[in-house]
Amino acid sequence: MTVVPSVTLNNGVTIPQLGYGVFQIPPEQTKDAVLAALDAGYRHIDGAQGYRNEREVGEAIAESGIDPAEIFLTSKLSNAYLTEDEARRSIDQTIEDSGVKRPDLFLLHWPLPTVRDFMVVWRTIEEAYACGVFRAVGVSNFHVPHLERLFAESDLVPAVNQIELHPYLSQVPLREFGDLHGIVTEAWSPLGQGLLLEDDTIRAIASEVDRAPAQVVLRWHLQSGIVVFPKSSTPARMRENLAVFDFELSDDQMARVHALNRDERTGMNPDTWRYRY
Repeated sequence: MTVVPSVTLNNGVTIPQLGYGVFQIPPEQTKDAVLAALDAGYRHIDGAQGYRNEREVGEAIAESGIDPAEIFLTSKLSNAYLTEDEARRSIDQTIEDSGVKRPDLFLLHWPLPTVRDFMVVWRTIEEAYACGVFRAVGVSNFHVPHLERLFAESDLVPAVNQIELHPYLSQVPLREFGDLHGIVTEAWSPLGQGLLLEDDTIRAIASEVDRAPAQVVLRWHLQSGIVVFPKSSTPARMRENLAVFDFELSDDQMARVHALNRDERTGMNPDTWRYRY
């Protein structure tokens, strides 16, 4: 089985650097997709309350025959919950649905600064972590000002910040800010919704190293120290996305990928997004 390297979080917990994301996988397809991912060798599943498929993720873990302690499980607080009581109930529901007694990582999914005071629900997450409900906690889609406010009003530094990140949106200042404060950066949409797969530079490098374009992009993430979650429902593609640990990009190839940045988002900007999923 492929050995995926781990990254150590700021509280000493280790997290596999490459995982399987279940965003946009319909609930009725999720169990089979996660079972296929686990069979391919993934041991890190990135989920969320807002994906509405946590129960099916839990069913897959239970049916896989793999010790749940060997699987790193992430969830995220739904944007629908604005109060401490709502957040507490949702956390209980996540644990019940997943069937995992102590999920490894729990994130505040979006700051939603124009909708709610995110510190209210962060304090609930902070409380749950202090009680040992989760092994680690963090945030998702936070910009520097969001993090600065969190630092000013909380003593708990997030273990991770999961953000949209790919060669067209390299987020270097935000990543550097996270590094400065001991926050690991995770990437969602690591392939830029597939746009990177048709990029001339990526395809040229893929030809040079005799790999698929997706593998080149994922390798760029890994060599940049980023935790990454490619998503596919196709077992062959799952295995291909995992087969990125037996080659490296050269310094020149890394520089050419770095140079692709154009601050182009494929998803919503956390400063303006208001949707409460």
